[in-house]
Amino acid sequence: MANNDNLDPKDLNKAPAEEIDTSTGTAEDVEAVMKKYDRESNVRRWEGTPGLVVKSLSALFSLYCIYVTLFSTAMPEIRLNIFLALILILGYLHYPIHKGVTRANYIPVYDIIIMIAGAFPFFYFAANASKIIMMATRVTKDPKMVVFAVISVLALMELCRRCVGIPILCVVGALLVYTFSTVRFGKVIYDLFYTTTGLMNTPINVCAKYIVVFIIFGAFLERTGISTFFINLANCAAGASAGGPAKVAVISSALCGMVSGSSVGNTVTTGSITIPMMKKTGYKPEFAGAVEAAASTGGQIMPPIMGAAAFLMAEYMGIPYAQVALKAILPAVLYFTGIYIAVHLEAKKLGLKGIPKDELPKIGSLLPKIYLLLPLVILVVMVSTNMFTMQFSATIAIGITILVGLVNKDDRISPQKIFDALEAGGRGTITVAVACAMAGLVAGCITSTGLASKLITLIVNISGGRAIIALALTMICCVILGMGVPTTANYCIMAATCAPILMSPQIGIPRVCAHFFVFYFGIVADITPPVALAAYAGSAIAKAPPMKTAFNATRLAIAAFVVPYIFAFNPVMLFEFAEGTSGGAMFIQVIQLILTSLVGLFGVAAALNGFLYKPINPLLRAGMIVGGLCMMIPGTMTDLVGLVILAAIIALQRGGVKKAA
Repeated sequence: MANNDNLDPKDLNKAPAEEIDTSTGTAEDVEAVMKKYDRESNVRRWEGTPGLVVKSLSALFSLYCIYVTLFSTAMPEIRLNIFLALILILGYLHYPIHKGVTRANYIPVYDIIIMIAGAFPFFYFAANASKIIMMATRVTKDPKMVVFAVISVLALMELCRRCVGIPILCVVGALLVYTFSTVRFGKVIYDLFYTTTGLMNTPINVCAKYIVVFIIFGAFLERTGISTFFINLANCAAGASAGGPAKVAVISSALCGMVSGSSVGNTVTTGSITIPMMKKTGYKPEFAGAVEAAASTGGQIMPPIMGAAAFLMAEYMGIPYAQVALKAILPAVLYFTGIYIAVHLEAKKLGLKGIPKDELPKIGSLLPKIYLLLPLVILVVMVSTNMFTMQFSATIAIGITILVGLVNKDDRISPQKIFDALEAGGRGTITVAVACAMAGLVAGCITSTGLASKLITLIVNISGGRAIIALALTMICCVILGMGVPTTANYCIMAATCAPILMSPQIGIPRVCAHFFVFYFGIVADITPPVALAAYAGSAIAKAPPMKTAFNATRLAIAAFVVPYIFAFNPVMLFEFAEGTSGGAMFIQVIQLILTSLVGLFGVAAALNGFLYKPINPLLRAGMIVGGLCMMIPGTMTDLVGLVILAAIIALQRGGVKKAA
């Protein structure tokens, strides 16, 4: 790619070592940064016996969820009310009223009162579900039942403030005010609390049925040592190439993302290893943290597990989860390829070398560990072939993970690790479940008021029926709402509000493309300033300015801002073909799309980096962006225009280097 013959490699390699602080942040630094920015990281301190009790409750909750999702035949009103009651109890045990509460083994009386008062109505509803359902709307004529509903909703909203954040509460609050002002009070209470169109809507049902089991599976898989295996595998593949550690970060984060489905968790897990290596090689701290954050954020779009929102996508779109994972493959490949190209160009610009081969693990030493992939492989086979239900497949995968962990003598699973995995799974479910409950309230308000049709009319009028404007407005909404809000909640709200707008006849975006569009932009909020939680986690490890890291991560993940527009206008990327298309034509369309998109991504990445064979002047950088975008816009003519522009600039760059040499 780049030619540095006219530069002195010694000077290039020497400069970073003199100018860049190669020290890295500790686990305490990461915790401090996340407590400052991430509500989910602000938890109570439980130690000793009280700590064991709270952890045991979380572990028992995980076991309960597995049992219910596999064997319970109870009606949804019973299952979901008990689930929400337990979430409230665990939530208030874990999350204090505000940040900075450090007193160990302490929960104030008012939190105990809120916890009991909020959970009791859910238990009461579950115990009397048949009677309450038979009463229908008459249930709101009983003042006690109205008070129960109000108290439980308020308790959930307060827990949401503590562990999820303010933005989603602003949306929920505004919709509740609008709903109560336009619909009869009793009907609103009945719809939101006593039916399956409010709190117990699709999001919380999917969370209790599928998401929780996969969260537990991810927690078990992380304790088998598979993350270390992925990092070593990435080192074998790319560690020795130019700027090797950054490429290792991209590959390992893509692989680990198949396990965690969490951008922040993935950043901390792999970043603690890859970020120090990147800084030692010569990358700037803010760039090292950004690479890890951008790559880790892609974990939520990386099949087979993806983020929790992927299960909701399957439910909303009415297709099997295996199809959702299949459709996510090409966009994920383009996302990670875009980051890989960017770090390669940065390495060439700085003249960075790779890791010495004698310091890299040998592939022969990794092959005996290949069995660590067995749980993932079996899970993919079971889900893709519909051999069992998703939750049963995940449970089998958990059992196989334990067996694999017993075989792994270097990091053998133990009863303590099993307990920790169950505890982590239960604790990790809290924020997702609360976010899903809030999303259910949003959906309930929209259904009760008929707001969806009004929003469609408004957006169509603003956009003038032009799809590109409607997509841009949706993107802005997703990014703003996603500031500090879990992807699951972001997706649920966008799926209920913006996706129907994009699918309307006036805009004309296909259903699958519309849902993937809002899903993608909910994810990139984790690296988009001003609240970029994954980037902030990376900055803490890299000891870099958080905002600089976030802006670098946004630049590196440019593919995530472009790819959704590609599949919105060209559904072939999601394997959506016109009816009657032959197999050969499908293959040709996919190959053409991949090639043109990759070339386009290369052009945009080089322009943003400002370096190809040598530094690129601003005019040519603008030209490369135009050429790259033309390559990614569907259409033979735009592909040819983009190819000509990029080829001309590349030839000009290469000729300039040869002339200088």
